[in-house]
Amino acid sequence: MIRDLDVTETNPYPHSSTPASGQAPASANPVRKGGAWPTGAIAPNFPLNAYEWGMIAFLISEVSLFSTLIVTYLSFLGRDTVGPSPAEALSLLFVIFTTLCLLSSSVTIHKAEKALKSGDQARFRRLWGATIALGIIFLLGTAYEWRELIVRYHLTIDRNLFGTTYYTLVGFHGLHVTLGVVTMLVVLGLVLAHRLSREHELAIKLVSWYWHFVDAVWVVVFTVVYVLGR
Repeated sequence: MIRDLDVTETNPYPHSSTPASGQAPASANPVRKGGAWPTGAIAPNFPLNAYEWGMIAFLISEVSLFSTLIVTYLSFLGRDTVGPSPAEALSLLFVIFTTLCLLSSSVTIHKAEKALKSGDQARFRRLWGATIALGIIFLLGTAYEWRELIVRYHLTIDRNLFGTTYYTLVGFHGLHVTLGVVTMLVVLGLVLAHRLSREHELAIKLVSWYWHFVDAVWVVVFTVVYVLGR
């Protein structure tokens, strides 16, 4: 004889209606209240702040600019009917020296940033000043090179296609180096006036990112203009 069994279904969600199929309990989706996350909830992790994302967006736009200039330079390379040509006018050995100065500045600015993080203001000032000096040497070297190109080889921006594309590409890079040097001079002035400390690490980081970008762009420009273009 089989007895009827009285089975009572237990509601796993007491004091609330049973959630629809496919939905998780309300407690599994914590809601942020009052600017804080509930205990036990995993707050979202954003490794970069708004300023850093802004700098990244700016640098990406700069990549587009320099890519256009480099492609233009390569497109018109070797199409001149009048001289001088890159092989006749450009001095590779001299530019290697200025390039080493600029690349060395990436090392000094990186070490300067680390010195600031560790609270060593004196070391930061020395390394930051060295970065500025190396950037100025690069700019002076570029100015000397341009003087030689104009006086000795009569290469002006309207001389031929090489002159137009060369001065545009290298000139835009020189402009970016100049802006970086001016910015670092402003930072150095604030440091000497004791108005900059570890609390301003983010500003130093963003300037450092920009300077590393300028150096990286020069590696590409140097390779295209002074190595492949010859």
